[in-house]
Amino acid sequence: MFTRIVTLNLKPNRLNDFKEAMDKQVLPMLRKQSGFKDAFALVGTSSTEIRSITFWDKKENAESYNSATYPEVLKILANFVEGTPQVKSYEVLSSTFHNIPTLATV
Repeated sequence: MFTRIVTLNLKPNRLNDFKEAMDKQVLPMLRKQSGFKDAFALVGTSSTEIRSITFWDKKENAESYNSATYPEVLKILANFVEGTPQVKSYEVLSSTFHNIPTLATV
């Protein structure tokens, strides 16, 4: 499994706009990508620092997204972001994520 971690800073008072754009535009785009597994968006206590973590089957899928779709995502988020987002990629060394059953019984 492979992951991309994007760190970005929001303009003040734009957290709700960012969340709406993620939910309505970015996540549907991600779901269409080959090898996409899941995404998390985390916000710091200042409400301006964001970390987005996406999980992929393999490095090639993440790289394909990075070159083909990520530029479109940056355009969608441009009105909410200050500066240039920083992207780092990692191979997942250890996780419980891949062991979580698709259907859990209660």
